Amino acid sequence: MEYGYLTTPIGTLKIGADPIGICEVEFTDEEIHTENENPLIIQAKNQLEEYFAGKRKVFDLSLHLTKGTEFQRICWDALMKIPYGETRSYYDQAVSIHKPKAVRAVGGANHHNPISIIIPCHRVIAKNGTLCGYGGGLERKEYLLKLEAGAENE
Repeated sequence: MEYGYLTTPIGTLKIGADPIGICEVEFTDEEIHTENENPLIIQAKNQLEEYFAGKRKVFDLSLHLTKGTEFQRICWDALMKIPYGETRSYYDQAVSIHKPKAVRAVGGANHHNPISIIIPCHRVIAKNGTLCGYGGGLERKEYLLKLEAGAENE
């Protein structure tokens, strides 16, 4: 696995890739900069920069999920179906995978999402509309949702 780093308005992202695709995107405190990066990492960095600039709504990247149980992967696949600028509740996500009683398990799966932002777990909120449960921190979740709503500078 090779890694690259991207500075964003809400912190540094660590991007991991293998020859098949992007395996990891996570917030990190590391400040390591690499040269001669994997072309997949360069592509991911470019698309993430476009996303943070408000110019990209859909990612077009090869992903390679190397982690996760079958249930977690089903949950992550459901996340990929939530359109840019929209949110779903954890209950909505559980219903979408035909497991309406698995709301907490869905939350747990989302928490272990290895490819943050690209697999948009930030688009899942509490049933009552409040923000909750984002591994990157609620401030980042709020920023991402406002970015997608076109209101990141308010």
